[in-house]
Amino acid sequence: MASQAWSSRINWAGLSVCALMLLVWEASVRLKFIAFEFFPAPSSILSGAVRLAREGILLEDLSHTLLSIAMGWTIAMVIGVSIGLLLGFSPVARKFGLASVEVLRPMPGIAFAPLGLLLFGFSLQTELVVTVLPAIWPVMINTMGGIANVHPRLTDVGRTLRLSPTEIVRHLLLPAALPSIVVGARISLGLALVMAIVAEIVGNPAGLGYGIVREQQAMNPDLMFAYIAVVGVLGIILNAGVLALTTALWPASSRVAA
Repeated sequence: MASQAWSSRINWAGLSVCALMLLVWEASVRLKFIAFEFFPAPSSILSGAVRLAREGILLEDLSHTLLSIAMGWTIAMVIGVSIGLLLGFSPVARKFGLASVEVLRPMPGIAFAPLGLLLFGFSLQTELVVTVLPAIWPVMINTMGGIANVHPRLTDVGRTLRLSPTEIVRHLLLPAALPSIVVGARISLGLALVMAIVAEIVGNPAGLGYGIVREQQAMNPDLMFAYIAVVGVLGIILNAGVLALTTALWPASSRVAA
């Protein structure tokens, strides 16, 4: 039953289109329809990825990027959900704090890379500076919107039952806003992945992002594309992991978020 459920969730038509595109790409390179000297075929990229995996370089870079994403996303979730709950539940906090959120939200995370380099040098801390800020906003805005859109009668029920504000948020508002929070978490995770790669390209000589730059500078296009492909697959796996975790913990909410 579980295998049938997973099979029904797979977009086989979309995968067929991807496979067809890869075949056309492979044939175009092999038949010299694509004349770029440093544009490898998918088979060469796959061979490069296998070689990197056997040498252990790919696993080392992947481990660093995963650590950066996990730390950055966790910090962003804690901050975003906490502030989102406060802004959504308290009209006073929303009145005095929403303007600051709107001022900070458009600022790109990569603009903080020079600050991170000045404070921490080429390090994981610099990656976190670049990663956390953009990843906060989606989960914060979705949490705030989810809480604010809950019907006021639900809060009145909590007060009638003599629940404290903390209990109202924990037992009534938070479960009601969970679908919105899950959507924000998925967007936030995608941004954490993107910004971690950007930070590794710009400010930290480690991880998958640095692997892309390193192989590009070494004129190894097959290995460079292998790193890019790994980043794409990692994004798919992380998104699927969030959905699977949400499905296990809150089945109804995950169906809405999907």
